[in-house]
Amino acid sequence: MFGDYDSFSGNDSLLAQVDNMEQECIQSIDMTSYTKNKEDQAVSEPMFEDLQLQNAKSMELVFSAAGNGTGFKTEEGSNFWRTTNEQENRALDSGDCISEELPSSQLLYFQEMSKTSVDSRKPSDTKERGKDMNFCLDKMLNQSCPHNAEHNKINNVLSPSTTSSLSKRQSLKDHLKNTMTGNAKAQTPQFSRTKQLKEAVLSEEICVAKKTIETSSVDIGPFYGLPSKVKDLLVRFRGIEKLYEWQHTCLTLESLQQRKNLIYSLPTSGGKTLVAEILILQELLCRQKDVLMVLPYVAIVQEKVWALSSFGIELGFLIEEYAGSKGRFPPIKRRMKKSLYIATIEKGHSLVNSLIETGRVSDLGLVVVDELHMLGEGSRGATLEMILAKILYTSKTTQIIGMSATLNNVGDLQQFLQAEYYTNNFRPVELKEYVKIRDGIYEVDNKAENGLTFSRLLNFKYASNLQKMDPDHLIALVAEVIPNYSCLVFCPTKKNCENVAEMICKYLNKEYRNHRENEKHDLIKDLKNIGKGHLCPVLKRTIPFGIAYHHSGLTSDERKHIEEAYSAGVLCLLTCTSTLAAGVNLPARRVILRAPYIATEFLKKNQYKQMIGRAGRAGIDSAGESILIVQEKDKNLVRDLINSPLENCYSSLFVEYTKGFQGLLLSLVGLKIARNPEEIYHFMCSTLFGVQQQFLSKEKSLSDITREALECLIEKGLLKGKMISEKEQKSQSNLEITQLGQATYKGSIDLAYCDALYRDLKKGLQGLVLESCLHLLYLTTPYDMIYHCNPDWMIYFRQFSHLSSVEQKVAATVGVSESFITKKASGQAIKKDVDNSVVNRLYLSFVLYDLLKETNIWNVSEKFNMSRGYVQNLLNSAASFSSCVLHFCEEMEEFWVYKALLTELTKRLTYCVKAELIPLMEVAGVLESRAKQLYDSGYKTLAHLANANPETLVKMIEHLSRRQARQIVSSAKMLLSEKAEALQEEVEELLKVPKDPSEDIILITLP
Repeated sequence: MFGDYDSFSGNDSLLAQVDNMEQECIQSIDMTSYTKNKEDQAVSEPMFEDLQLQNAKSMELVFSAAGNGTGFKTEEGSNFWRTTNEQENRALDSGDCISEELPSSQLLYFQEMSKTSVDSRKPSDTKERGKDMNFCLDKMLNQSCPHNAEHNKINNVLSPSTTSSLSKRQSLKDHLKNTMTGNAKAQTPQFSRTKQLKEAVLSEEICVAKKTIETSSVDIGPFYGLPSKVKDLLVRFRGIEKLYEWQHTCLTLESLQQRKNLIYSLPTSGGKTLVAEILILQELLCRQKDVLMVLPYVAIVQEKVWALSSFGIELGFLIEEYAGSKGRFPPIKRRMKKSLYIATIEKGHSLVNSLIETGRVSDLGLVVVDELHMLGEGSRGATLEMILAKILYTSKTTQIIGMSATLNNVGDLQQFLQAEYYTNNFRPVELKEYVKIRDGIYEVDNKAENGLTFSRLLNFKYASNLQKMDPDHLIALVAEVIPNYSCLVFCPTKKNCENVAEMICKYLNKEYRNHRENEKHDLIKDLKNIGKGHLCPVLKRTIPFGIAYHHSGLTSDERKHIEEAYSAGVLCLLTCTSTLAAGVNLPARRVILRAPYIATEFLKKNQYKQMIGRAGRAGIDSAGESILIVQEKDKNLVRDLINSPLENCYSSLFVEYTKGFQGLLLSLVGLKIARNPEEIYHFMCSTLFGVQQQFLSKEKSLSDITREALECLIEKGLLKGKMISEKEQKSQSNLEITQLGQATYKGSIDLAYCDALYRDLKKGLQGLVLESCLHLLYLTTPYDMIYHCNPDWMIYFRQFSHLSSVEQKVAATVGVSESFITKKASGQAIKKDVDNSVVNRLYLSFVLYDLLKETNIWNVSEKFNMSRGYVQNLLNSAASFSSCVLHFCEEMEEFWVYKALLTELTKRLTYCVKAELIPLMEVAGVLESRAKQLYDSGYKTLAHLANANPETLVKMIEHLSRRQARQIVSSAKMLLSEKAEALQEEVEELLKVPKDPSEDIILITLP
């Protein structure tokens, strides 16, 4: 710290020089005081100034030695004060020593000197400079040593003569000793010059990349137009050191450099997502635009938020989750950082609507859609089509990127999206497809006459009882792979998943239990903690063998733990439904399709490709293989399946008429995208439905369909205006949206239910029961779930009989009597007509009511004889629908009372845990069991978690890997940063000086 000096006590050379110099100065002053009279006091001021200059030289010598040549030494005393630029230049030449080696008190001294040097540029006499020098010196000494500060305060109280006397006796050497002692004790600030330089390099690289991208050159810089730090982060977080050749080709396409829209298609596991992520980072960092990423499922959204948070923290952008009940409409307009919105299809649509309404859709520089083939899948496909059509129509600067593994009629999609197309058959691991018919295994071969080539004959020696239980030799096919490699078995139904898992375990060798026995025991313990003492009996029997089932009957917590155990190799086999193929990425060495069916429907080519695409793990397996087990009766259908092309993707707008076609027209008028039938027809021509209209609706033209839909909306009271005949089209008047129509599209309410919702909310105002939350739960129970509900009347009666008088009042208010439930439970005939939808809705409300009271899904599912997965799905749907109803009520003045009530209820439904766990569960990837672990370990707030050390978390939290710990901390930091940014934006908005209204008045009055 002090250069070559190991000690600052005793008569070392440095302090001896300072002491000698001080004594000479004191003797000079003493001589002057004896020879001069008090009347000549003015003459003594230059001598005092000499002392100050010599003190300055002394301090200069000290800091030159202590700082080891930090650039503050000067050649002449008169040149001690330098300009700020000179000091900065000298400091840069000296490297890191100022920032890294000097103690805090010296840094403060230099800061003060820098401030003073600015003042010294102005002409001033020697006396002023001397005062400034003493001020800086005294301040430095006071800050370095509290004792000196107190001593100076005493000096200020004393008389001038006493102060003069004390100052003679007080040694500068003592000052320096005290200062150096304080410096030694002071904590050096964590200020790294190296870190500062790295940040400067990153900033410079982003600027260069931004300029390079704007030139539209194919050769786009250090890492595809991004700073080299991105490449380092990919290695650090993903282990990706080099891109595949196709990824490089795709990223350097000229069409991308020209910002054209792009559709690209590759087999599953080909690395499509990485290309999209690099394009996202280019948009956020180089073009400084927001990005929307649309994913099909809530679980995938949460996984992506979890995975990209580390990149956001390191590169300085925000990640905002839009899934379930999460998301702010419109999003906060950020002044500094850019945002990546990761959204489900439904939330993405609401987000785009809010941006169009506020005139901010052009802030979206890029929209990325994963699983683009979902355009053809029912209501979700219709919603996805609406998102893309609105962006294409309202923003000419927003680029659209779509990707999928299963696309066929690409021409229609290209025309709709005005996009280029790139495809490749690359797979990192070779996939071999097989079909099992009886005891023969046949390889899928497109060159063969019937598409199949004989591969081998199965010769498993089964006992008679085993042959009867497993005629398809599934156990033998599995045993060829596990436990050293992983295997997935896709089953037609959820029940079949559980049965197959148990059947395999029943006949497997007991030695399989020894494989990673302790870790499997820990998994069982974790699952039991999740269920608060409950554990599925099937899982209890299968997990010791390394086998588990995976379907929607599991809770989110259970699924997450099973997926993590499978990825870690603790579990080697999952029996699963087709939903796993479209969900999180869980590859396997071998994929077995138990039958070519999903429930009772025969498999489609797209579904088949998605399932077998899970075979082969990049970097682990040299090859992957799939085996489709076929019965004799399905042999011809399977041959057609493997030889047929992928299914075409057709618009779902017309199929989903109320939620699709009518909903789109309503929002077009509400958002003022199109205001009359002619403009609406022009918009509809640009949709995928408009492109494919000749195939989808041969009886009616697009114009006729549009007019009929508009007339229907006017009849429902959602639009107002007059539809003019085609002959009178020249004098068309604009259509307007009603308040009910505005609330419907802003709340994303299906038009089939908007009237019923309005009636229920209106009726609720007349006698809303607030002594419990049951009435509010009834109003927020999703309509689309009540039609699939089949109440158990005995359970219904039992629950009804335990209702309090207040809760019975709710039942009476909605129109369900106890006598009706009693008759249904006893099997008596019901003469009076009762609305079954109301009865079913109240039954589901009871489930939700018990869930909020107990917060234990296991207990509630047993009480109502429902699967725990169904109960959790009901809870998630209710939370999402509650959010929709809240937005609906915000647009209807008469429903103002619901706003505050539904805000709190939505939060309770979203998390359904004790209040203290909610801040932790806001972090992506942290579910109830993990939140409880964190809370019990002392991490009780978001700030605690964001500032946690991942290594400490690993030690304190059971069964938490380092990777998971790092991702939890990164996600917490991202969420904390997002909230802090939001508050900062709010503060800046509040403090912003408003425009003077008089200026507008002057402009209006000017001719």
